[in-house]
Order: sequence, then structure tokens, then C-alpha cells
Amino acid sequence: MKKTCIIPARMGSSRFPGKPLAKAQGLPVIIHIAKRCLLSTNLDYVGVATCDKEIQLVCEQHNIPVIMTSARHERCTDRVSEAIENLNFNLSNEDFVLMVQGDEILVTPYMVDSVIDDYQKNRSPIVNLLSRIYTNQDHEDPNVVKVVSTPDQRALYFSRAPIPSTYRDKDALIYQQTGLIGFSCGFLKEFSNLPQTPLEKVESIDMLRVLEHGLPLRVVYTDTETVAVDVPSDLARAEKILEVDLFVKMYA
Repeated sequence: MKKTCIIPARMGSSRFPGKPLAKAQGLPVIIHIAKRCLLSTNLDYVGVATCDKEIQLVCEQHNIPVIMTSARHERCTDRVSEAIENLNFNLSNEDFVLMVQGDEILVTPYMVDSVIDDYQKNRSPIVNLLSRIYTNQDHEDPNVVKVVSTPDQRALYFSRAPIPSTYRDKDALIYQQTGLIGFSCGFLKEFSNLPQTPLEKVESIDMLRVLEHGLPLRVVYTDTETVAVDVPSDLARAEKILEVDLFVKMYA
């Protein structure tokens, strides 16, 4: 089974323009993410998919492969799908494609490996990593996508609202969606062809498209805190964590 990792990134973020090239610990966000994914020995290929020459130049300076894609994509999954087509790796439907979104600066090789391991064991067509939420601020933050799931690791719902409620149980386990999503190559193609759905549009969460079409979506969990860089304050928060992060020393 071939295992390909694609990191979609673009300069035109509405909440944080230019964030892939914003620096933390002296390195651009996109380079942190790529180098951290490369620490996994389970991946056959790691590349950045972008439509921006600025990102291409910086990645090439750090010896990170780049796949140029259309500027028209609204969803990162569509950019990943095009990147896979452009690479022309002749992947089978059962080969594995890992999307690591270009704001997941705290991704670890252990997180990558956990998604791969679950796919190999269960062959679910899509697997999404969830990370623990430890603060009320994150629970209530609409930029943080919360997830509720079943005991057998099936996603029930994604929301920007604070779910589940902690009204009756202040110690309830709360998880957020991360931008680590694994697909079978066949399902990635199918997903890109599915029409957008009402709740997907309301919440602006593309994985709801899977649930609204009645398709299974498997989740795996990590207790390690993650911070997706959505706004500049997220980068400052992530940088503090990177100051004591052991993986940084392996690539910086």
C-alpha cells in the first residue's frame, strides 16, 4: 500500500492572510508542518500543494516537494485531489492519501502514524484525527471545530458550537477536529464529486458532507494538544508550545 501525504496551503486565508509563510521559531509555518510529517517513517511521499509561487519558492528552498494546483479551489480536499492527479503516481483505490492542512503546526509523527495504523487495520474510507480540548475558551471558540462520536469511533457531528454540553458533566471529554484526515484514494475521488450539503454550508465544515450523504467517517483520538493556526494569536500560542517541543530539535 502506498502512503502519500499532501499538505494543501494558500496565501489567501481570510482570517490570517499569508499564514503559511508566517514564522515561528525562525521557520515558516508550512516548513514546520512538512518537516514534522517527514519525521514519520510510514509515509512514502510528503509534498505541499499550492497555487502560490511564494509558497513554492520557500518550500523549494527547504527541499520540500511542491505540486502546483489551481487557484480556484474553495476546499482543501479539492486541492489535494488535484495534487494526487498531477503527481500521476498510479495509485490504486485502496492506497492511502493523508491530508495535513497547512495550519496544523503541531502535527507529530505519532499523530500521522495513528491515522495510518487505523486505516490499515479497519480500511475505513476516511479517518479523521481528533485532539483533546482542555480549556473552556477552546470549547466555546467558533474557530475550533468540535466533534462528537460514538464509542466505536464513528463521527456523529461536527460543529463550531460548544458540543457536547458540559452543563451536567464539567469533566466530559471534549475533542476538536484536526486537519489530519486520511482517505482511501478511491474515496478521495468520490468525495470531491459529492455535492455540498446544507449543514456543511451552515457550519463551513466539509466533513459534514460525508455524514449528510450517509457515509461512514471513522475517528481516532490523541490527548496531545493541537493548535491550528487560524488567526495570529494562534501562532503566538503555538510558538510557546514549540519552545519546549522535542520534535523541533530534529529538524530545525
